[in-house]
Amino acid sequence: MNWQPIQRPTEVAESRLIAAILTGEFQMNSSLPSERDLAAQLGITRPTLREALQRLARDGWIDIQHGRSTRVRNYWEEGNLGVLEGLARHPEHAPADFVPNLLQVRQLLAPTYARLAVARRAAAVCALLADYANLTDTPDYLAKADWELHRRLTILSGNPIFTLILNGFGELYQQMAVVYFSLPASRESSRAYYARLLTAAQAGDAAAAEQYTTAAVTESLQLWRRAMYSAALPPTGGKR
Repeated sequence: MNWQPIQRPTEVAESRLIAAILTGEFQMNSSLPSERDLAAQLGITRPTLREALQRLARDGWIDIQHGRSTRVRNYWEEGNLGVLEGLARHPEHAPADFVPNLLQVRQLLAPTYARLAVARRAAAVCALLADYANLTDTPDYLAKADWELHRRLTILSGNPIFTLILNGFGELYQQMAVVYFSLPASRESSRAYYARLLTAAQAGDAAAAEQYTTAAVTESLQLWRRAMYSAALPPTGGKR
């Protein structure tokens, strides 16, 4: 049986508060209700609320100052990677350009970690890609395989910051990849990239790995827009 983990009250409160901030119920630079009122609205105890608020403050959503109202930060300018993770957990409330912006960041990062991975661990990259020519041709399977490839490349790059950044939106990455790989052109493009990257790794050519990855992630941004159009879906929810 596939049991789903039960969320703790603190996690539920944190999730609801993030959603309220993203939807504009609690606007940037506004003050949150008093602790007593907010706890009553959420149906939780004040100690539970305090724990949730501390987590939100740590991640850059709010600013808590003793003796003053708690302020909702301008999280686009004052937030940190915790905000990125929160947005990834609430894509239905994220601004329309959130996923394209993530893909642009990937466009900048992926060529570098692919180059470093081949430069440092070419044999390991070859082993990683050994079976990629025979991947099952379904969106779900390819989404998982593509995620695992990029995650492993960040590890092989030797720079754990790449891995931490990628892990921050791993769940969203895989959800969106299923939509992306619904297009035959996307599946064909990625298969071609896997083959080229393997060739570069076999030759120990880190520069070629960077070049192939740059071309692949640039094309993926264009294909993503086509995939969203074909699915007749908005890129993601709310407004910025």
